[in-house]
Amino acid sequence: MSRTAREVFSMTPDSSPPVTMLVPDFPFAYDDWLRRPAGLGSLPPERHGTEVAVVGAGMAGMTAAYELLRLGLRPVVYEAGGIGGRMRSVPFPRHPSSVAEMGAMRFPVSARALFHYVDLLGLDTRPFPNPLAPGTPTTVVDLAGRREWARTADELPAVFHEVSTAWDKSLQERAELSVLRGAVQDRDTATLKAVWNRLVGEYDDVSFYGFLASSPAFRSFRHREIFGQVGFGSGGWDTDFPNSMLEILRVVATDADSDHVLVDGGSERIPRGLWTHSPEHPAHWPGGTSLASLHDDTPLPGVRALRGVGPDIEITDASGTVRRHAAVVFTPHVWTLLGRIDCDASLLSTDQWLAVERTHYMGSSKLFVLTDRPFWRDIDPRTGHETMGMTLTDRSARGVYLFDEGPDRPGVMCLSYTWNDDSLKFATLSERERLDVLLARLADIYPGVDIRSHIIDGPLSVTWETEPHFMGAFRANLPGQYRYQRRLFTQFTHGGNGGHGGLFLCGDGISWTPGFAEGAVTTALNAVWGVLHRLGGRTHPTNPGPGDLFDLLAPVVLPYD
Repeated sequence: MSRTAREVFSMTPDSSPPVTMLVPDFPFAYDDWLRRPAGLGSLPPERHGTEVAVVGAGMAGMTAAYELLRLGLRPVVYEAGGIGGRMRSVPFPRHPSSVAEMGAMRFPVSARALFHYVDLLGLDTRPFPNPLAPGTPTTVVDLAGRREWARTADELPAVFHEVSTAWDKSLQERAELSVLRGAVQDRDTATLKAVWNRLVGEYDDVSFYGFLASSPAFRSFRHREIFGQVGFGSGGWDTDFPNSMLEILRVVATDADSDHVLVDGGSERIPRGLWTHSPEHPAHWPGGTSLASLHDDTPLPGVRALRGVGPDIEITDASGTVRRHAAVVFTPHVWTLLGRIDCDASLLSTDQWLAVERTHYMGSSKLFVLTDRPFWRDIDPRTGHETMGMTLTDRSARGVYLFDEGPDRPGVMCLSYTWNDDSLKFATLSERERLDVLLARLADIYPGVDIRSHIIDGPLSVTWETEPHFMGAFRANLPGQYRYQRRLFTQFTHGGNGGHGGLFLCGDGISWTPGFAEGAVTTALNAVWGVLHRLGGRTHPTNPGPGDLFDLLAPVVLPYD
């Protein structure tokens, strides 16, 4: 059943406010800022129509460009690939009504700022088939050659319950999870900051694996191994073991890895919808104006160079055309500033360039096929089980996700969803080679099931670390990198922080919640606030923006010496 985000949230009793992605590092309520009648701010009339560049047409770029248009500015969007970025929904060649979600495909309902735009566009959602989720008919856990079938967690063997209990106990005893979640629910920023700031100091230098290994509840290596393969919420988390524990704590504190939904027709519909949507009552522009209409339906080519020229920034695009802009909102992965784009060093401070260099990105691969029908729902008379289930395994496939749109409709199979080292195992293989490897591994898990005979289209695949304009799936801090992340996140408050001042970084790599579209949206809104103030505009007194409340909510500063 399809449902909008508004319907999802209305299911929560008034007496129990929902957990949202109110990030503890900077707990600004972006959803409140977006929905208040006063709007995001206003500009001096003489600034209306001023060109502001937006580099990248993914979720961050489309959010920023849409809101800049509403403010009366003229966004000029540059894009090296296609609209959507890592919200890439690829149609199957012979069956274009079915899509493969190469990037973002599942969204937590706690992502309130993102769902502001989902609802604005009138897009429908439905539950994502995560392991053991209510909408997932069957989950199969295949570890060390042993298969377990389950519809709910209660049906799994005792050792899985031991692991789950150990995880919960570790979070409650060592990270005050109940207090954090309660403060997020109540939007109690004082309590949230007090607890989180202490945790930042305690866990910045601790890896995810180090947290588990030092937890009394995880004394057993077997428990840590099972947890790495099965994880929590959406699947295994062992490829995150080297990352900072703070990255994980943010996810669990904001329910970002539970209660996921997918967007009917593909996640790319969100950024594409913002591209074509005409906002109501925009400043300066006549009714019916959209980003698409300002660009003759096509963004400008990708950016080759950025140069500070007086108060402006000069952009050279891939066609060789040069244009000046009063400000630039930059949304791609920051590594592109180190090689793919010739960037004037003066546009960022020395400390910010160091943070760009230190940024760590996760790799990720996926492979999809289209089947004649959701055959995995067939009941095997010998076992009484469905033929296949959503699968978590320690074999090379790692995660298998099954998308069912009805018994008489084609079914989409994500035969493999992998990260980091597991992703690199596929990087040098062609799509056909990947498919052969995966079918061989899945035949070991499901003997006698002829998946190949049901495939009618594909395979389609992606490896994000080999995509030239991405070089990775998303940013993930290693232990000790909090200070660098703070420099990048706070850059919006002063543009350059010692640099030129007209460049504003955003995107999920700048956010505190990498890998979630919510971070792309919220940092884009930060950049909008920065551009607004750079051009002499202001927020309404009844609706202060993130920069207005920065001193009150600012991320904690860790000592450097």
